[in-house]
Amino acid sequence: MTRRRVAITGLGLVSPFGGDPDDFFARLLAGESAVRFLQTDDRPRPLAMPFVDCRDFDAEAALGRPLASLLDRFARLGVAAAFAAWDDAGLPRAPAGAERATWGVAWGSALGGVMAFEKGYRDLWQRERDRVSPLSIVLGMNNAANAQISIQLGLGGISTCHSVACASSAIAIGEAFRRVRDGETPVMLAGGSEAPQAYAVARAWEALRVMAGADEESAARCCRPFAAGRGGMVLGEGGAALVLEDWDHAVARGATIHGELAGYGTTCDHSHLVRPAPDGQVRALRAALADGGLAAADIDYLNAHGTATAEGDPVEIAACREVFGDGGPAISATKSMHGHLLGAAGALEAIVTVLALRTGAIPPTAHLDPLDPACAGVDHVTTARHGQPLRAALSSSFAFGGSNAVLAFRAVPGQP
Repeated sequence: MTRRRVAITGLGLVSPFGGDPDDFFARLLAGESAVRFLQTDDRPRPLAMPFVDCRDFDAEAALGRPLASLLDRFARLGVAAAFAAWDDAGLPRAPAGAERATWGVAWGSALGGVMAFEKGYRDLWQRERDRVSPLSIVLGMNNAANAQISIQLGLGGISTCHSVACASSAIAIGEAFRRVRDGETPVMLAGGSEAPQAYAVARAWEALRVMAGADEESAARCCRPFAAGRGGMVLGEGGAALVLEDWDHAVARGATIHGELAGYGTTCDHSHLVRPAPDGQVRALRAALADGGLAAADIDYLNAHGTATAEGDPVEIAACREVFGDGGPAISATKSMHGHLLGAAGALEAIVTVLALRTGAIPPTAHLDPLDPACAGVDHVTTARHGQPLRAALSSSFAFGGSNAVLAFRAVPGQP
C-alpha cells in the first residue's frame, strides 16, 4: 500500500475569545486567559467555579435558526467549527456531485448532548412537566454533531463519533488521518466539541477533587500546569475542526496547506482508570514519532496535555524526559488559558500546534511561577517565543481510562 501525504487545508473553531483561529492564537501568544468565574442561579446550591465559556457564540447567526433548533449546545459548537474549517479549506458547502460519496467525518466528544438530557430532568422535576421534548434523543446522542456535519455538507463516507474521555478528538483526528493516508478517501473532516456546563457534570468533576478553586478575582490565573501549588484543572466548552486532505488532491485544486499531519500514536496504560502511567505515554509518543518517520531530535515543540493536576503533570514530564532526554523540545500547556475542553481538547490543541508551526511562534504555559521541582528537566515555555525555526511538533492527549493519543505534525516551508 502506498501511503499518501496528508495535508491540513482547513482550520475552524468556536473560540471563547469570539474570534477566528488567528485571533485565538494571537491571544494565547499574549498569555491572555479565557478563564472566568461562573456563578449560576441554581438554588439552593449554585455552581460557583472557574470555567471557560463561549458566551459570545450566536448559534442562530452561525447556523441559521432551523438548524440551530435541532442541535444541543455541543453539536452547535461542533457544526459551527466544522463549517468554519470547511470554508477555510475553500470547499463549497453545497454538495458538488458524486465526488463526496467517500468523503467523511470523524468527531470526538466525551459527553455528547448531555445538556439536552439535563434539560429533560429540569423539565420533569423542577418545572413539573409530564414529558420531555420529543427531540431529546436526537439532540442528546453522541453522534449528533458528526451526523449533522455529514448531512449539511453532503459527505457520504464514514460518519463516526469517538468517545474516549479527554483523548476523544485526538483519536478522531488520528483515525481520520489513517483513512486519508491509506487512500480510502481524499478528504476527511475531523475534530470535536464539548459543552460540559451541565449541573451534574460540573458537580461530578468537583467531587473528584481535581478542579482548581477560585473566585472572581483569581479565576483568570487559577489554571497553572506544572506550577508548584497548582490547584487543578478548569473545564471549558468549545468546538474545533480540521480538514484533512490527500496532499495531491489539495495541490491540484490550489488549496492553502496549513501544515502536514505526519503521524499518530495511540496506546493504553492498562493499569488504572484515573492514575496515568508514564510507560503508556512514552509508548504513545514513540509510536507517533515512528508513524511519522520522525526522530525525537526532529521535534521542536510539544503541546502538552498539561491539565494542572497534582498527579498528572509530573507523570507527563517524566514521559517527555524518557523520550527526549535532556533538553528536548520546547513544551507548553495552553490549557492554562483556554481550559480543558475534555473530548474537544485534542482538536483545539491540534489547531494550536499547527498554528505554532505555521507562524514559527510558541505560546506559553501561563502562570507557571514557581515551577514544581517534580516537573523540572524540560524546556518549559513561560513567555511566547517568536521567530522559531520549527520543523515538527507533537500534540499529546492523555485520558481517563489510560487511553493515550499523540499527533505528529510537520511544518510546510514557504506557507504563510
